[in-house]
Amino acid sequence: MSTPNTAMEIPAKLVKELRERTGAGFSDCRAALVEANGNIEKAIEILRKKGQAAAAKKAQREASEGLVGSYIHAGGKIGVIVELNCESDFVARTEAFQQLSHDIAMHIAALDPRYVRREEVTPDMLEKEREIYRAQALASGKPPQVVEKIVAGKMEKFYEENCLYEQHYIKDESITIGEMISQAVAKLGENISIRRFVRFKVGEVSGGPSAGPEAAPAKP
Repeated sequence: MSTPNTAMEIPAKLVKELRERTGAGFSDCRAALVEANGNIEKAIEILRKKGQAAAAKKAQREASEGLVGSYIHAGGKIGVIVELNCESDFVARTEAFQQLSHDIAMHIAALDPRYVRREEVTPDMLEKEREIYRAQALASGKPPQVVEKIVAGKMEKFYEENCLYEQHYIKDESITIGEMISQAVAKLGENISIRRFVRFKVGEVSGGPSAGPEAAPAKP
């Protein structure tokens, strides 16, 4: 295992690029680049892992402040309202937090998730999906020992397509919404979470906001 060269010079241009791509602070970006020996892709992975670790530590802290963000798209045909929570009104009023709220609402408008997190998918819905995937695999002639692996893989795809935290961010598919939240936690220093959202489309019947297991999904 190679030891990072703490004395190596990191070009300011490279630090700037990493900051633009991750939203992390100057010192964190420079330290990650030093650890990665100047490799920006490795530095991004380092920052991502640190962000996830920071988010995990803060996840138990109460996030009862925040704001309600909105986004209107397609000439007024699609609208989204999202509640994004943090720990203090100070952070809620920052430009970074407000931009995060806007970006999440825009993402919801584009990709139309049904749930906030995978834990919100009801057992009945999960079993229904599993049965469909199991029947498809069996009909294709796959042996029984392979079928369950196929079903497990398709269920992960189901979560990725339908759960907001699992979806890849519309403007940067290298990260998920959950990872984007983790990066914001590391940057702003508070627990941040998406509580609920509702997406409206002209002419479409909505099932109501997504706000936990007891709530109806955002679309039928």
